[in-house]
Amino acid sequence: MKELTRYFYDLFLSYGFSETIAEYLNIAIDITILAIVLFVIDRVVRKVFVTVFEAYAERSKNTFDDYLVKNKTFDHLAHIVPLSLIIWILPELFIAFPTAEKYLELLFDIMAIILVIWIVRSILRTLRDFLKSLKSFKDKPIDSYVQVFMIFAWSIGAILIFSSITGKPIWTFLTALGAMSAVILLIFKDTILGFVASVQVAVNDTVRIGDWITMEKYGADGDVVEINLSSVKVQNFDKTITTIPTYYLTTDSFRNWRGMMDSGGRRIKRSLLIKTSSISFLTQEHVTKLKKVALIQEYLEKIQQDIDLYNTEHHVDKEILINGRNLTNMGVFRKYVEAYLENHPYINQKMTIMSRQLEPTAQGIPLEIYAFSNDKVWKNYEKIMADIFDHLLSAIPYFNLEIFELNPVYALEFRNEG
Repeated sequence: MKELTRYFYDLFLSYGFSETIAEYLNIAIDITILAIVLFVIDRVVRKVFVTVFEAYAERSKNTFDDYLVKNKTFDHLAHIVPLSLIIWILPELFIAFPTAEKYLELLFDIMAIILVIWIVRSILRTLRDFLKSLKSFKDKPIDSYVQVFMIFAWSIGAILIFSSITGKPIWTFLTALGAMSAVILLIFKDTILGFVASVQVAVNDTVRIGDWITMEKYGADGDVVEINLSSVKVQNFDKTITTIPTYYLTTDSFRNWRGMMDSGGRRIKRSLLIKTSSISFLTQEHVTKLKKVALIQEYLEKIQQDIDLYNTEHHVDKEILINGRNLTNMGVFRKYVEAYLENHPYINQKMTIMSRQLEPTAQGIPLEIYAFSNDKVWKNYEKIMADIFDHLLSAIPYFNLEIFELNPVYALEFRNEG
């Protein structure tokens, strides 16, 4: 090797050049030749590495090697060959320039450290992509853990680089870092909080990728598309993106709709405002007419028999309707609502079905419908709920009930007063 690196030096001396000029011309030619050779070797090795492993990955049933190719792991590994070669040949090449050799060795040592970090990064990214492709890890915050490992990798790399530059042992820097721990904690506060929050989120299973969450404080209402070390990305239903610091998921309150999505239905909870003056006792004539409604026919026949028996046994004077037991149009309508829901094909019959009367308001009596649709897709859910209330609003007049509507005159006066 020495003969090769000194070949042009001896040649120029034989031509009568001075030693100094011969040295500089020799090193210039050697560097040029070495650069060309290393470039060719790097390209050839990379081509061979990538081609061989791409062919292997295509034949392999395992997807892990496909992600290795995708993240250019073999491209980075191929750089080891020319880098090792130049580190090996450098002392012989710069034998006449010890100072330059010292700085170049330092430069290539730093490049070797950075190359190792790149290889580690590509392997971590491969592991991230591979785990995300698995169903059991698809909703886990893998990005957070990869980012943490990369921070450690770059931190160790930075310590090794400073150690190489200063020539001091690694323990010197570790001791200094211990003394600067307060400053480090302050600088990396968000990173540390994000990492701790990511671990808590994963361990407690509070949020997964794909969950629908609502966080009104930050204007988030949509699906979680990414959980990383510093933030959680939520794609809202209007397709905008809201970014929330990860640690806020452990300090602030939010709503996760996963429980609803995993359950057998999506809740319907909405009220009809019944005009108070329309509520009344049912006459015998009206009861007879309502018995023609199939959903409540059996109920009316049974309850009417019970009421007649009670009134007869207690000698109730029915000339006045309020005496004794009576049916009301509101009560019968509530029973109709429940019967209608219990026979609805898109209502989950295994979950709560209820119609209940809420506290009277200035706008009337709220009659709340409480049930669960068996289709949880938003568009379908809205259609099911709209169809139910379309039917109930159309059915109300059959019970001599009215929906409260604000009188336009009163509405105008109210607006003027406001």
